Amino acid sequence: MSGILEQIEPLTQEALQALESAGSLTDLDKARVKYLGVNGQFTALLKQMGSLPKEQRPAAGKQINLSKKKLEGVLISRKEDLELEACLPSEPTDFSLPGREQRLGKLHPLTQVTEDIIRSFRKIGFVVADGPEVEDEYHCFDALNTPADHPARDSQDTFYVKTPDRPLLRTHTSSVQIRVMETQAPPIRIIVPGRVYRRDTADATHNPTFHQIEGLYVDKNVTLGDMKGTVEFVFRELLGKDVKLRFRPHYFSYTEPSLEIDFSSALTRKMGKEWLEIAGCGMVHPKVFGNVGYDPEVWSGWAFGFGIERIAMIRYGISDIRLFYENDLRFLNQF
Repeated sequence: MSGILEQIEPLTQEALQALESAGSLTDLDKARVKYLGVNGQFTALLKQMGSLPKEQRPAAGKQINLSKKKLEGVLISRKEDLELEACLPSEPTDFSLPGREQRLGKLHPLTQVTEDIIRSFRKIGFVVADGPEVEDEYHCFDALNTPADHPARDSQDTFYVKTPDRPLLRTHTSSVQIRVMETQAPPIRIIVPGRVYRRDTADATHNPTFHQIEGLYVDKNVTLGDMKGTVEFVFRELLGKDVKLRFRPHYFSYTEPSLEIDFSSALTRKMGKEWLEIAGCGMVHPKVFGNVGYDPEVWSGWAFGFGIERIAMIRYGISDIRLFYENDLRFLNQF
């Protein structure tokens, strides 16, 4: 035991000297590895304790661990000092010099609106889901009860990639709903913001690429009343407390019944309209549940979708969707 004890103090002093004199974080890490690492010299001392008589091991182990603890404290302190030194300017700063204008970046208006939408849904328990923009026909159409002869599958409406497996650029973020339901058992409460693509001619209200947000709520005994309460809460948060909504019968292949949502507020009246279409929604079609392995006799749910650009245009009084994509600072600096 005396041999090990005689080594501890000199080794401790040697390690202290190496840690305190380290001139950089790299040098400090080399010292740490040499003395305190898995194959370091203090680990080697601990391994030698197996040769000691059993009654002498506790005292030797205690002394080694006390030295290691002391060195670890010095290591932390020295690391903090070196990190601070690395942040200091290499040359003295003259604080009497005149200041220079800093032009900090801003969030794009579409990003601002998207974050506001997400924040509203998170208040009522929804989480964000994501999925691929390059999608297959099954997740984008088949699983959503959209048959092969549906107009949305025509090459004039969808961008297909010219490869043997013929993937496509997703036309809506509903494909993510399918992917989530394939891998997760109910209940589900998600929103899916993201970029989508359609073969639209660019004009004041259409663009070949735009942003959508879709929502899905699946649980037992879910009703249209739950959906109406949810969308009313969100749209009033986004577009003002005076928002009034109305629901009209419509057709979507993946919901039954299906509805379109119109809203009325001071914003629509400023645009010269009393009511304006804003979203589509409905109860999830039983065939969609069947495609993902959910029993439609047990589970029910609703889904909705609306365009983020449309919300931004209404909110900010923008009449041309193309302004969002032209990167004109005169436009962007207003937000």
